[in-house]
Amino acid sequence: MSEPQRITKVLNSSVVLATDENGRECILLGRGIGYGHKPGETVDAGVVDRVFLPVDDPDSRALVDLLDTIPATYALLARDVIALARTGLKVDLHPHLLLVLTDHLHFAAERHAQGMRVVNRLSWEMRTYYPDEYAVGLDALQLVNERLTLDLPEDEATNIAFHLVNARNDSASAFDALRAATLISEMVAIVSYRTGRTLAPQDQDHRRFVVHLQFFADRLLTGRLLDRDDGFLYEQMRTKYPQALETALLLGEHVRSRYDVDLPSEELGYLGLHVQRLLSAESTDAEPRPPGGPNAD
Repeated sequence: MSEPQRITKVLNSSVVLATDENGRECILLGRGIGYGHKPGETVDAGVVDRVFLPVDDPDSRALVDLLDTIPATYALLARDVIALARTGLKVDLHPHLLLVLTDHLHFAAERHAQGMRVVNRLSWEMRTYYPDEYAVGLDALQLVNERLTLDLPEDEATNIAFHLVNARNDSASAFDALRAATLISEMVAIVSYRTGRTLAPQDQDHRRFVVHLQFFADRLLTGRLLDRDDGFLYEQMRTKYPQALETALLLGEHVRSRYDVDLPSEELGYLGLHVQRLLSAESTDAEPRPPGGPNAD
C-alpha cells in the first residue's frame, strides 16, 4: 500500500473503511488495524491488506454488511486461504471468493458448534478430478482448524475446494451468465411468493441465498448437478423443515418445466436448506440451525 490511507469508519478491530489522498474509499483488512483508532487517523501500511477498491462495488458492500454480523476472524481466514490458493494453483480467482468464503467459513463453524455434520459425497470426485484444488483445501482446512481451535472434518476440504473451482477466472469455468441470471431471478421470485417474504437485493439473507443459486445455476447449466446423495439430507429436510422443502420442490418443478431437468434429491435438499436459512433468519433474526450438510454453494 504505497499511498497514505485515512480512516473514515472503524468496523471492528480488524476491519476499517479508509480513503486515500484522491478520496477513493476502500476496505482495509489487518489484525488490530482498527483497535484504538478513530476516524481521521492515518493507517499504518505495515498492518494492512487492501481488499476492494472502490468500496461501492457490490461485493465490497456485501462484505461490509456481513462483517457487521460476524467476527472479522472469518474474513482474515478467507483472505489467508485465498493466498494459499493463489500460490498453490497459480490461477486468477474471482474477487467474489472473499465474500463467499468468509460466509462459508462462518457457517461451517456454526454448524460444527451445533454438532451438525453430513458427509460430503463428492469427496472422491474432488480428489480425482480437481486434485490441485483439493490439496489446497486440505492445507486450508488445517489452517482453519488451527486458527479457530476446531476439529472440522476432512469433508470441509472438499467444500473449500468446491469454492476454489467455482472461483476460477478462466474460460474453462465460463457458462451462460445471461441464462443463469434469468434462472436466479425466477427462483428468487418463487421463493418470495411462496414464503411471503420480500427479498431485497440489499438484504444480507437475500445475498446469501443468491450466492447459493449462482452455484446451483452453474451446476445446472454445465451438467454437473449433485447426484450422489442417499436421500439423507432430503429426508431430514422433509421431517424437520417441510415448509422449506415444499418450496424447494416448487423450484424443482420450475427447473423441470423450463430446462426439462429433474433435480436430484441432493440438489432439492440443499435448496431446502438455504430456504430454511431465509425462514430462520426472518423468524429469529439470527443464524438458522439447519440439519447440516456441506455448503454446496
